[in-house]
Amino acid sequence: MTDSAPGGPPPHSRPSTAFAALHQADRPLLLPNAWDHASAHALAAAGFPAVGTTSLGVAAAAGLPDGAAATRDETLRLALALGSGPFLLSVDAEGGFSDDPDEVGELARQLWAVGAVGVNLEDGLGPADRHAAKIAAVKAAAPGLFVNARTDTYWLGQGEGGTAATLARLEAYRLAGADGVFVPGVTDPRTIAALVRHLDVPLNVLYSPDGPPVGRLADLGVRRISLGSLLYRRALGAALEAAADVREGRTPTGTAPAYGEVRAFSPGG
Repeated sequence: MTDSAPGGPPPHSRPSTAFAALHQADRPLLLPNAWDHASAHALAAAGFPAVGTTSLGVAAAAGLPDGAAATRDETLRLALALGSGPFLLSVDAEGGFSDDPDEVGELARQLWAVGAVGVNLEDGLGPADRHAAKIAAVKAAAPGLFVNARTDTYWLGQGEGGTAATLARLEAYRLAGADGVFVPGVTDPRTIAALVRHLDVPLNVLYSPDGPPVGRLADLGVRRISLGSLLYRRALGAALEAAADVREGRTPTGTAPAYGEVRAFSPGG
C-alpha cells in the first residue's frame, strides 16, 4: 500500500517502515515479481502485500536485453503505473542503469516520488566500492527507500571467492546504507546458514525449484524470498503449451482467469 492516492499524505511521508517490517515478520517475505499492471494487481488480489518487478519480464516485454541498462524508461513507466496500487512496490532496477552514483540517486528519487518503497540494485560483480557508492547515493536521495543490495558472486560467479568474498561485498554494501542484502544463486543450506550467521541485515535469496523449499529457507534464517523471473517464464511457458494444445486438437489445461477478471485489473475496468 502506498499513500500517493488522492487525499493521502505526500510521498516523502509514506510509511516505508511497513515494507521493512515485512522482513522481520514470523515468516519470510515471499516476494512475487510482476512484469506489468495486470500481473502486479493479480498478485496483490491473491493476498501478497508486497510485489516486486522482474527486470527480465520488463525487458522481454519491451524487446530489450536484460541486465544491459537498457530499460530505465520502461522501469520508471511501470513504477509510475504500479506505485499507487494496493500493495507495497519494490522495483528491480538492475545496477541502477548507470555507473554514475548521482544518476542512480536521481533514479531512486523518481521511484520514491511515484510510490515505490523498495529498490533492488545488483553489482554484476563490478567493483564493490562503485556499488557501495550507488547505494550511498540512493539513501541520500531517498532515505525512506528500502535498498536491497544484490551481489552476483553466486549468480554470475558460481560462488566466486566463496562465502568470505560474498560477505566482504555485503558488508561494504551494509556500511553504505543497504537495508537488506540479496544473494541470488545460492542454494546450499550450509552456505545460506553461514551467511545468515554473519549478517545483521535481512538476507534475501532467490527461490529455486531445485533448492530448499520456503519452510526450510525460513528455518535457515532467510528473511526474504524472491521469485525473480520465475512467474514470467512460467506464464510464457503456459501460453506456449496452450497454443500447442489448441493446434493439436487438445483442450488446454491449467487455470486461466476470465476476460472480465483481467479487465477489472485495469483502471476503469
